[in-house]
Parts: sequence; C-alpha cells; structure tokens
Amino acid sequence: MSTILIKNAQVVNEGEVKAQDLLIKNGRIEKIAGTIDATADKEINAEGLHLFPGLIDDQVHFREPGLTHKANIFTESRAAVAGGTTSFMEMPNTVPNTLTQKLLQDKYDIAQDSSLSNYSFFMGAANDNLDEVLKTNPRDVCGIKIFMGSSTGNMLVDNEQSLEAIFSQAPTLIATHCEDEATIQANLASYKEKYGDNVTIEMHPLIRSAEACYLSSSKAVELAKKNNTRLHILHISTAKETGLFNNSIPLEQKRITAEACIHHLWFSDADYKTKGNFIKWNPAVKTVDDRDAILKAVLDGHIDVIATDHAPHTIEEKSQAYLQAPSGGPLVQHALQALIDLVKQGKMTLEQLVQKSAHNTATLFQIEQRGYIREGYWADLVLVDLNKPYTVNKSNILSKCGWSPFEDYTFSSTIEHTLVSGNIAYSNGAIVEVGSGHRLLFNR
Repeated sequence: MSTILIKNAQVVNEGEVKAQDLLIKNGRIEKIAGTIDATADKEINAEGLHLFPGLIDDQVHFREPGLTHKANIFTESRAAVAGGTTSFMEMPNTVPNTLTQKLLQDKYDIAQDSSLSNYSFFMGAANDNLDEVLKTNPRDVCGIKIFMGSSTGNMLVDNEQSLEAIFSQAPTLIATHCEDEATIQANLASYKEKYGDNVTIEMHPLIRSAEACYLSSSKAVELAKKNNTRLHILHISTAKETGLFNNSIPLEQKRITAEACIHHLWFSDADYKTKGNFIKWNPAVKTVDDRDAILKAVLDGHIDVIATDHAPHTIEEKSQAYLQAPSGGPLVQHALQALIDLVKQGKMTLEQLVQKSAHNTATLFQIEQRGYIREGYWADLVLVDLNKPYTVNKSNILSKCGWSPFEDYTFSSTIEHTLVSGNIAYSNGAIVEVGSGHRLLFNR
C-alpha cells in the first residue's frame, strides 16, 4: 500500500482552476479537497504549481518493432512522461505492419515490459486483412487505423471494396489518415517534371495539397455517414476540412470526430525556410490561415482533441534532400509546454487545454477511469511551474532520435512531476523508473 499527498496545487480540471489537495492511494485518487490532513508515504508540496490531468496522446509512432534505430517504446514513453503525457495510442506502421492480432499482441507484450506511460495500440487495416480487423476487441484496443494515403508497406487502403467492408463492419472506432494518393502523385509528377531533383521542402504543402486532404477526408466522412461508422479523422491540416465536422451536439453523441496536432497549431509554411525537413510531416504544415482556422475549430468544437503524431526519424534521415527525407518528427516531450505557450499568447485557456488534450480524448475513446481528476480515477497527473522557463537542447531531449523541432526554443513553463497510474514517473528533471504504465481499457 503506497500513498502520496499533493498539497496546495492549483488544480486545472473540468472547466475550472481551484486550490486543492489530493490524496493518492494504491494508484488511484482517494480524496480531493481544499485541505487534506493525512499522513502519506510521500508528500509533494505543490505551492506555486498547477496540477493537470496527464495528457492522453491518441496518435504516436514509437517505432517498435522493426524501426528501433529511430525509437522504441521505452525511450519514447520516457520522453512522454517527461512532457506530461501519461497515456498514448500507438500506430500500426511498424515493421512488420500490425496487420494480425498476433502482431498486435506482440506490441502489447513489449509495452507491458518497457512502457513508462499507459498504452494502447491501433490494429492496422490493409486491403486484404478484414478477417483480422474484425477480431479486434473494443474493450482493450483503442481502435482500427486506416491509411487513406501514402504510408509504410502494405498499409495504403485504396481498394473501394475493402474500404466499404471495413467501414460497414468495423467492431470499434476507425481512425483515418486522410490524403488522396492520386492527387499527391499527380502533383509530385508535375513538380518533378518542372524541377527534377531540385524539388524543395517549400513545395511539400503544394504536393501534399489542401485539395488532397479534403478529397480524402470528405470521402471518409461520406463512408462513415453511409455506414453509421464511428470515425475519427486524424491530424486535420486545412481550413477547408474543418467544415466537415459538427459542433452542434455533445462529444458523447458524435459518430464523426477529428483531431488537431501540435505542429499544425504551431508552425506554418513560413517556417520551412528555417526548419526545412525537420518540420516535414504528412499531412503537410500549410498556411497561416490554415493554422488559425484549425485553432478556431479546436476551440469551437468542430475539432475535438489535440495530439502530436509523434514520429521520430534520425537526424541523418531528416538531413537528406527533400525527396528522400522521411516525414515526421518528435513532439511528445514538448506538447504540453507548447500548449501552455499558446495559453500565454492568449490563444486558449488552461481549461481549454485540459479539455482538448485529456478530458475529450478520454471521452472520445471511452477510456476507463482516466483523463479527469476525479476521486476513484487513476492518478495520471502532471505538476507544472507555469513561470519557470525551459530551453530545449540536445542535453534534455529524451527521444532516441536526439533532436526536436523546438530545439533552442525557450518555453515559458517547466514540467516538475509526472505521475502515471499513481507512480512518480518523472520528477525534477529526471526519470524515476519505478512501476510501469498500464494497458488502457475502454468502456465499450
């Protein structure tokens, strides 16, 4: 039996900020009150700190198995807890692709032994694995992932019959990457014809264009409406796509939901000049107008959650010419700090930050007893000093790839402590490798 008492925290939870104490017992929140007088095994003085529910990231690529020269579940979950992300949902484009229930279980086995944060893994869909997809258990698997655009290996689902079958029969939530492959390939051919091998990163949002995104997203929405599918579209990157989603009903009643990512809320195409391939993502970072429209849609409820699409590659891989450099980058360690800076810039409130990065993700995926600071819930918690600057540099980056698009940037806040399922996983700048993350369960 272990107990932790957190004293004098400014608790950000369910639409308000309130001075409270928390008592944690056996991994769960036992009591929340203005003042708690109790003896605990450990006491944390949170005077001057804000307490958030741990972030839940519904889209990461931790690269294990098969791509562990870039990252693995241990290193990236370590970066996650250092950044206040206490739960993650990982994508199936590892090697081999997660296209069978056995390969899916293999990932759960790895995480059980090595993950410092709570975890779930998406089952991958392909043109030819419907039988395996239909075996997915909604109770202990976050969802099914469909790449309706370029991806790794056999994971581009572009067969109309396969798409129809998955959308009509899926036993649980479907998450989609939406970019129209034919449009992208036509754009790429056009730019190659004009520029040869001198196609540059500035052309990335024109090749992987707004139209490519909208064509695919609108098709996914159409399929979902036709089949009453529970659809979640990932990483919205354009203003036009935001109009596909409804903000007139409560999240609990939505059948079609959407996600925005940190990089689409922070960067714009103006940043390619200085960041180059290090902000090369799919879908591409696009215009300032797109960025502003995505933030507006997050705040007004057209977009439901914020995540990272954390997807590390080595510095050597990203340093290649544009056409050779892979898309993706590490973000999970600095997501909360980036969002707090948006708060400091007046673009959102702390309460909205928590709603979109913890509460709504838990609600949307029907996660059991996480995502809120409530008595009886698991103690997934983050204590933050909002006024202690933190500069990102090579010495404090914990992702295995060793770089960050935020390198040399000074955030206004510092993560002081992270608790995962009641265990202190990160404290005062250091990982505390005690306990382990738990497998997420879902109320479905």
